[in-house]
Amino acid sequence: MKKLTALFLILSLLLSLSGCALAEEPVKIVFWHSASEAAGALVDKYVKDFNETVGKEKGVQVEAVFQGAYADSVKKMNGILTTQKFDTLPDVMQLDATGKVSFSSAETAYTVDQALIDHPEADLSSMLAPAMANWQLKGVQLGLPFATSTTVTYYNKTALNAAGFSAPKTLTDVGNLAALNEDSVTVYAAIPNTPTLANWLGQLGSDLVNGRNGTEGSATELACIENGALAEFLTVWKALYASGALANKNGSGDEFVAGRQLIMTDSSSKVANMMNKIDGRFELGVAPYLKVSDSSASGATVSGSCLVMFDHGDARKEAAWAFVQYLTGAEVQADFAAGTGYLPANKEAQESETWQALIAEYPVYQVGLDQLLETPDTMRSVTVGPSADFYYGIINDISDMLENDLSVEETVALMADDLGGMLAQYAKANP
Repeated sequence: MKKLTALFLILSLLLSLSGCALAEEPVKIVFWHSASEAAGALVDKYVKDFNETVGKEKGVQVEAVFQGAYADSVKKMNGILTTQKFDTLPDVMQLDATGKVSFSSAETAYTVDQALIDHPEADLSSMLAPAMANWQLKGVQLGLPFATSTTVTYYNKTALNAAGFSAPKTLTDVGNLAALNEDSVTVYAAIPNTPTLANWLGQLGSDLVNGRNGTEGSATELACIENGALAEFLTVWKALYASGALANKNGSGDEFVAGRQLIMTDSSSKVANMMNKIDGRFELGVAPYLKVSDSSASGATVSGSCLVMFDHGDARKEAAWAFVQYLTGAEVQADFAAGTGYLPANKEAQESETWQALIAEYPVYQVGLDQLLETPDTMRSVTVGPSADFYYGIINDISDMLENDLSVEETVALMADDLGGMLAQYAKANP
């Protein structure tokens, strides 16, 4: 009897050990991101926290892989889609606007709309509507907003106040600061590109391209010529350059921090970085995005990035959905906003102690969010197929106007030919 009991105990122990050996391994997923500096450190922290809490509970393990700038990441994604090596795609990817078209047509794209069919219990009502709308294409919700931003105006408040000026509100206001231009100081440096031109045209009640800036239908032509909006903007821009207050070059954060540039229009996500780098040498002013004129509408479109998913099978896409919901939840969104300057895309995050304490101490963080909430829905960010060529085409054509003294009419014709040609060619090649 004792021998039988001992044998039973041994068999039980072996079965127990066998059960441990056969225990399911966690589902491992890959996350491509483009977050660097402070944002990158926070993303690494969130991945670690997820793996140790929600991921551990759900049996999910996330591996974060930094893919460089958004353009680098999108280029790699496009290369994989072209060669159809879908198994090398990540499960979750941080995507900016330049990748919307290619992701939407990807065979393995797992959109939020599809995830909601699989998870009808999911509640996304706390997500900020303008931020959600930015990641829709032709009525499909592609991803969820993660690093949400808008374009605001940074200015050297100390220098402007000393000269008797307040925060600039319009491009004309900037022109009035021309007297502050010196050999070592530039008032304002900027060259319009796709998002910034879309912002200024949006203030004038116009889209840049048709199809509601390519968000409701494929963009095939410019939508700002016949209504006169492009000519109106170019007239103001050329006058600003003639005033001497505008340098036809991209604004530099380093120049601004050093006090050699007084005004800069840039992403609201730079707030924390700017304050850290200025380190009290002058007071940082943050104001809404410059208006074209007093009669223009206020506002600027949503920008930043979202989180999209790829379908690599049920277990991995379930894991991806859990991770995306974690990163877009109130706690992470509030913490990420406080640590970077990105805007909390979750309404519950805006009500959190973290966010409320932040804006109480540093009201400049609230400027971008207020602007986003006040920007009309008619102002849409731009989605075009030939995104890189289109972006640089705008830069080159408007630079030609200033540097070669082209008339506004000549510049409108040039942009219609160059940019319109790109859209037409893309549409022909991608029916």
